[in-house]
Amino acid sequence: MSPPVAPPGWSRWLVPPAALSVHLSIGQAYAWSVFKPPLESALGLSGTQSALPFQLGIVMLGLSAAFGGTLVERHGPRWAMTVTLVCFSSGFLLSALGAAVEQYWLIVLGYGFVGGIGLGIGYISPVSTLIKWFPDRPGMATGIAIMGFGGGALIASPWSAQMLESFGSDSSGIALAFLVHGLTYAVFMLLGVLLVRVPRPKEGAGGPAALSGVQVSARGAMRTPQFWLLWIVLCMNVTAGIGILEKAAPMITDFFADTSIPVSATAAAGFVALLSAANMAGRIGWSSTSDLIGRKNIYRVYLGVGALMYTLIALFGDSSKPLFVLCALVVLSFYGGGFATIPAYLKDLFGTYQVGAIHGRLLTAWSTAGVLGPLIVNWIADRQEEAGRHGASLYGTSFVIMIGLLVVGFVANELVRPVHPRHHVSVDPAPKEAADVRRQQPESA
Repeated sequence: MSPPVAPPGWSRWLVPPAALSVHLSIGQAYAWSVFKPPLESALGLSGTQSALPFQLGIVMLGLSAAFGGTLVERHGPRWAMTVTLVCFSSGFLLSALGAAVEQYWLIVLGYGFVGGIGLGIGYISPVSTLIKWFPDRPGMATGIAIMGFGGGALIASPWSAQMLESFGSDSSGIALAFLVHGLTYAVFMLLGVLLVRVPRPKEGAGGPAALSGVQVSARGAMRTPQFWLLWIVLCMNVTAGIGILEKAAPMITDFFADTSIPVSATAAAGFVALLSAANMAGRIGWSSTSDLIGRKNIYRVYLGVGALMYTLIALFGDSSKPLFVLCALVVLSFYGGGFATIPAYLKDLFGTYQVGAIHGRLLTAWSTAGVLGPLIVNWIADRQEEAGRHGASLYGTSFVIMIGLLVVGFVANELVRPVHPRHHVSVDPAPKEAADVRRQQPESA
């Protein structure tokens, strides 16, 4: 499948909505915590076990992005979005079957493994295309699209909660909810598949530009200390954010279970939706701010202020709902902003030549964080519960660990320097782009 080249006069502002249709769909992953309590009740799972599909999904996201990044660069965004549609929707259908027959391994396989492949390919599918369409504002461009991944749960969380209320929270109700998700997201993502285009070469002012300045190949980037420092930065930031996000609904319920005003299941689902809104707003807001103040400075904010927010939750979170919610929202806005800013950070350091493939490889940090964050929070909470503790005391140790990880990320960001010229490559993209245009002439006419 050749990348569909935009015809003359095509507006670059049509590309972000195409990316959003995919990212809003796969962003459902952030609403997984809504399914955790029903699954635990219906199938007799622990908190650690019910996190497994989400954890595996994030692992597969990073791995498929790493191994598929070069394929996305070669075949273009339409191919990638099609693969995403098939894998992500099929994952829900397999999960529906698993819930219906009460075979949890099928849910893990479907949502975690098959759906996770769709997550990874879908996540990176528009990144390099958007950077090429918006070379003048890369942070804003990637933020617009990637905010959809953060905002997916804003739709999916209340929608899923309503379906579970309507269909029931037993295994058959969960199966029906999974089925509706799979079919609906397939239709929605199809819109993006049909709409997306890659830029024509030499579009002129405001459009895609030829490759200039520092350019580093994906293979070369992995030999630089800058790549691995950013890997640490992303991993630490993601671990801290995902630690709250994956267990958001049960966490806020536990924190205030012993107070005079406990948190209901509906309010907990609303909290997940609020976190999704913060995640989404951070992706466009903070990434656009990075165009003004620079990538290193914005990561100083993400990691430094993030550590402060975790400290406030650990010390005072159980005494004030507004403080707990506010600090969690700030942490999640930094979590989302970190994802949206990292492609522009990579572009600044390595150029646009293979930025999609480099981004895919860097997302292995997300895979690691997808295991670390939920594992730290769930495992420690389970152990504390076995020891007879309850409420906010289930999470104190986890939060101290998260503060330490954010400090490690802060130090790594301080060590980032420009890439040494020995890693630079000379790139002439014109022949390939011209060939793509020639192949697309009948379609573009």
